[in-house]
Amino acid sequence: MPIKRNIGLYVGLLAASALFLVIERLTHIEFMFHLAAIPLEILIVVFIVQRYLENTEKNEKRRQLMFIKSCFFRSEMRNLFLANFGALKSPCLTMSKIKNSSLGELGKMRQDANTIEYESLEKMELVIMEYVKAQHVWQNFMDRAITYDFEDTFHDMIHILNFIEDVKVFKDNNPDKLFVHEAEKDEHTMIKVRKVLGDGIQKFLDYAMELKEKQPDMFHEIISDYESSTQMRRL
Repeated sequence: MPIKRNIGLYVGLLAASALFLVIERLTHIEFMFHLAAIPLEILIVVFIVQRYLENTEKNEKRRQLMFIKSCFFRSEMRNLFLANFGALKSPCLTMSKIKNSSLGELGKMRQDANTIEYESLEKMELVIMEYVKAQHVWQNFMDRAITYDFEDTFHDMIHILNFIEDVKVFKDNNPDKLFVHEAEKDEHTMIKVRKVLGDGIQKFLDYAMELKEKQPDMFHEIISDYESSTQMRRL
């Protein structure tokens, strides 16, 4: 972290201020009070400027991540999200509905997505296997989260990758069985399944809202692609 890297500077400024205060105490020269204040003022300015630069850099990295997401959403992750939305029983969320919604309506959809229900366990299995196929994408996001210092994204990716590893181990040992049927037997595992799949719906809607607000043309282009893909699947 930048603050840790500059700890020597902070300690030096505090030490300088303390030194002037000690000199004032020994000599009773009031001017030393003014000298003692200078390092503290510098320290405050350095801290404020540093925080501003850190926030600016982080906002730029998040903007870059938004464009990186658009690439993955259009390619490797498209089948995953189409399968996930296609397996939903409630709430009713379609790409056409998302495309034609206002920002406020998208926010309502996002709120409704806090509680979701799937049509069947078998359809959930299809979504689970799409997560496994996209393992390299989640790894890529985790690597970028480390590089960009996005702790929340890092923890999300760790959770997904651990889940994928559980699925792969089970399928290696039970190639003819559905993971979701086994998960149904254990409450903790089923909670994990629902969280991973539900988070996918929520993250998609979060990203849709971000695009709608900041990049409306990109929002329309991506959701239109998804809408067309959904129609092609039905045909």
